[in-house]
Amino acid sequence: MDIIQITGLAVIAIALINVIKPQRPELGIMLSIITGIIIFMFVASKITIVVSYINNFAEKANVNTVHLSLLLKIIGISYIAEFASEICKDAGESAIASKVELAAKVIIVAMSMPIVGSLLDLIVRIMP
Repeated sequence: MDIIQITGLAVIAIALINVIKPQRPELGIMLSIITGIIIFMFVASKITIVVSYINNFAEKANVNTVHLSLLLKIIGISYIAEFASEICKDAGESAIASKVELAAKVIIVAMSMPIVGSLLDLIVRIMP
């Protein structure tokens, strides 16, 4: 049922944006951003369920929680960057959108270095 509410909100917002945008384009962009934030906040409450499930699984499997938290942060960065990039594209700023995407990729690579280092250590230990 959640997706029906999100879809309804999106359809209503699109209708309002299409009415408002010809006269006041800045209000259309603001309405688009506000709608996106509302949808993001609605979905963010569902993310806690996923995180708690992953944490429970990690505890049972004795997985290193440092790597798990890095993985969750990387996923969060990718979602936030996608959201920001789409807002930029909606505002007609595709150049800024591509810069946001590039920044997110660089941050993700930098954050993943401890995991890559652990994998390389494991490979070195396995090799004779």
